[in-house]
Formats: sequence, structure tokens, C-alpha cells
Amino acid sequence: MAPILFVAPAAPAADAERDSDRVRTLSIAYVNDIHAQLEPHPELFWNERTDERVRGAGGLSRIKTAFGRLAETRPHLLRIDGGDTFQGSGPGAWTEGGVMVRPMNALGIDYAIPGNWAVAYGADRLVELSEQLNYPLLSANIYDAATGELAFEPYRVQEINGVRVGLIGFTDPDVPTRQPPYMSRGLSFRGEEVLQPAIDKLNSGEGVEGGPVDVLVLVTHIGLMKSVELAETLRGVDVLLSSDTHERTYEPIVRGETWVVEAGAFGSLMGVLDLSVRDGKIVDRRWELLELRAENYPEDPEVKAIVEEELAPHRDRMDREIGRTGVWLERYNVMSSPLDRMIADAIREEADAEIGLSNGYRFAPPTAPGPVTEGDLWNWLPTPLPLKLGGATGAQLKAYWESEFENVFSADPDRLFGGWLARPSTNVHVDFNSTGPAGERLIGIAVDGEPLEEDRVYKIAAGARDGQPEDQIHRVKQCRNVRIEDATTHDAVRNLLKRSSPVTETGEPPLHCVIRPDVLRSQFLNPKFRALADGEQGPEQNAPR
Repeated sequence: MAPILFVAPAAPAADAERDSDRVRTLSIAYVNDIHAQLEPHPELFWNERTDERVRGAGGLSRIKTAFGRLAETRPHLLRIDGGDTFQGSGPGAWTEGGVMVRPMNALGIDYAIPGNWAVAYGADRLVELSEQLNYPLLSANIYDAATGELAFEPYRVQEINGVRVGLIGFTDPDVPTRQPPYMSRGLSFRGEEVLQPAIDKLNSGEGVEGGPVDVLVLVTHIGLMKSVELAETLRGVDVLLSSDTHERTYEPIVRGETWVVEAGAFGSLMGVLDLSVRDGKIVDRRWELLELRAENYPEDPEVKAIVEEELAPHRDRMDREIGRTGVWLERYNVMSSPLDRMIADAIREEADAEIGLSNGYRFAPPTAPGPVTEGDLWNWLPTPLPLKLGGATGAQLKAYWESEFENVFSADPDRLFGGWLARPSTNVHVDFNSTGPAGERLIGIAVDGEPLEEDRVYKIAAGARDGQPEDQIHRVKQCRNVRIEDATTHDAVRNLLKRSSPVTETGEPPLHCVIRPDVLRSQFLNPKFRALADGEQGPEQNAPR
């Protein structure tokens, strides 16, 4: 990859000398984890005040409408994208993200950061895409592995309504292990040690043209729990815009002077943060999470037309029917979901295995009853993987599940890894306690109604992840008699739909937490994830308007 040099941009000068008695306002409109969902789609909504319901929502055209409405009442508006923008759909994969460029450029985005899936099409392609955007990607911790230079600008300073705003980007440093290693080849990732020096530099103004910033915004793609941990350890951050875990923070999480927020996914929601600043200090702030429902946000015709033009070459492939479903297929559950039960069963049947395993992916909006299309399949599984089959003992499977529980439910943010819990086929039943200590959460496992035998070898199957050890299936290590099948995860699902359409049921949830409901919309069960820390007063400006 060619070296990329960073030159810090100069901040615009203030138009007039600032009046210390005047309160100046600015706003941030925030979206994250769009996952190449260009068009409107069904969306499942829930919060503490309403029952769960599915509504039409999202689409880049509705994001544009929401931005426009906000700009009418908030003339000093920053529009920020938290990453994972180019991956997550068939057209995204077929064009290596190119289908997103024109529509995203039409939204008026000011800044964005790379997400963990930004490398889905390789490091060179990420750089190519970034050069086609009309807004900068910021990341303080992604480096060119060959030159040691920053791959992107680490921060920007912008003066808006007389307020100097510093924005720093931070991408998950686990990308080389979360994603197949070949994807990020050519890049190196550093950890949170890069952040405090950058924050201190912007807050002090040392070496920064125009002097210190008034408001420091950190945009992270590491997940909500890790972002809250950063807010507790870093000094000098006013706002932390989180992404990656698709969490919906209807109220901000407050840690000292830092507000942490995340705005869902798929362009179905948008966060709005209003800040009032006097004499370089925030004196008031308000957060609202908007649901971009069809009945409230019509599509912007210009962006809709651009999206239709970009999708036109792919429309026949997207709309090709591969089956039908009589039930909603969704994956909005930390532990189990109808969609993933179907996928894991498809893998098991295609590979003629005793146990099928599927990833705990978070992406893909719900699929409505009716036709199932090739586009739906690519939303569910944007990367088709060859099936991998082999043997693992009951003892290995127990160790595997304990590791999975720690990845998802650890009280230590540094030990959280990947998506939600792995999904087993529905002939498996796993009981566990999510609050138990590491290595002691598993209560019991049954396969086909029989207790798991530690010494018995079970035939297991999953998608083969490029770069993993040859004897590893999913994250089950040291399997025996491993082989790669000709069929892929896509073949498995297509064949199941041929046999079983319309899908009328997807079996009982195979994962059961004995202290939690079977439907768990958020993985953050630690008491620290109440909106406020113990004993902390909630600011009055928390209330939605």
C-alpha cells in the first residue's frame, strides 16, 4: 500500500472576537453502523415506553431528510458517521463498497471514522474509498504498516458558531483478529494509548493552529461497554460517540463530564446532541435518539434517485427469489434469534453434522414474511464462507462455550470480543448463568435431548474463516479430522429454503440464560450501565424534549 502522509489541517479563524457572556449553540447529528443498507427496510423498535413493533424505516434518503430538518432549526450542525458504512449487503459486497460512495456524498456528512468492517475489501480498497468521499475519515490509531505513518487524519478542529470543536477518531484495535487477518494486511492498529496525548494536545492547544478547543468529541468504533470504560479513564472528553454494538441509547450514559451515546444501526435511528457553550465551557446539553420511521420521515427525492441509480445494475440479482418465509426472520437478540436458528440448522444439515454453529452477527434488518431474496441472504451473510467440518469432544465444546460467554458477558471490557453469542443449531440446548465468574457460567449442554458426554467426539460444522488455524472450527480449537466442504454457508441456506419454504417456524431457542429472559436486546448487563453511576445526579438536560 502506498504511503499516506498526514498534514494537520488549519482550523478556520473566528469571524469576530468572542463575547464571553454570550451562549453559543451547536448540534451534532450522529449515525453509525449503516452496514450498506441503502434503501428503506423493516425495522424492529423497542424502548421502555413502548411495546416492540416493526415499522418501515431507514434508508439513506431518510437520513438526508432528517439532516435537512435538523438544519432548519439548528443552523450550526455537524453531521458525523460512526463507521461500518460500506459492508453489510449484497451490493456493498459486489462493488467492494463502491455503491455507497455517491449516496453518502449526497448526505452532507462532515466527518466519519472507519469501523471494524471498513477493511472488509482489503486495506487498499479502504484507502480508495476514503479518497472518493467528500468528507474525511478520522482515525488516530490506524497506521500504514510499511511506513509507520498514520493512514488517516487522527483529528480535525472546526470552528462552528464561534466554538472550537475538536474531533478525534478511534477504530477498534482488535480488527486484525476480529476480522480475517488478510483484510487488514498493510495496516497496523494501535491501542488506546494514542488517545490521551491527542486529547491533551487539542485541549491545551499546544502545537494546534488557533489554540485550544472548547469542546472535545471522541468518536469510537469499539462498542458501548468499551467506550464507557474509556470515558471513565480518559481526561478531557466532553462527548463520546460510540458505535459497533448497535446499541440504542435513548438516554446518555454519564461518566463525570463525559456523555457516551450510541445510535443503533442501519440508518434506522439518528442521535441528536445539542450543546450550549459559554466562555469555552459547556453549560447545557441535550440528547435525543430519533427513530427514522417512514410515517415521520419521507424519503429525500434526490438521494432516493441516486440510490436507485446505484442499485439498478444489481436489482435483478437482489430481487431474485430463493424461498419464502411465513414468519419474521430477525437477529435482534444477544442469545438466540429466529434468523440465526435457521442458518445454524442449515449449516448442520448441509454438512451432515451433529452440531451446526453460526456467528453472532449483529447486522441485517429484519426480513418480513413473504419472498426471501438473494438480497436478503447477502444481508444476513455478507461474506459466503465454505463449510468446515470436523470432530470435537464434549470437553472441547464445554471450553468453547465458556470462552463464548466471556467474550460477550465479561465484566472486564478488555475481555469483550466480537459480536453476540455464537448460534448453535436447534438440536442443541445450552443452559448458563451470564453473571457467573469466568469459566463457571455453563450449567449444562444437551445434544438431541441427551446430556453432552465429555469424552465423546461430536461432528461439528461452521463457516471456514480465512486465516484461522486449520484445526479450528468457528472458535472450537484443536478439532480432529477437519475438512473443507465444497458447499458454502450461502449454499446451505439456499438449499434449506428449497426444502422448507415457506419457513413456518425456526425451533426453540437453543441458548437459555437461567437469570435472564430469552429475548435480550442488549448484552450490557453490568450494573454500571445504568444511565448514571451510583450516587451521581442526573443532569436536568438529560430529559428528552
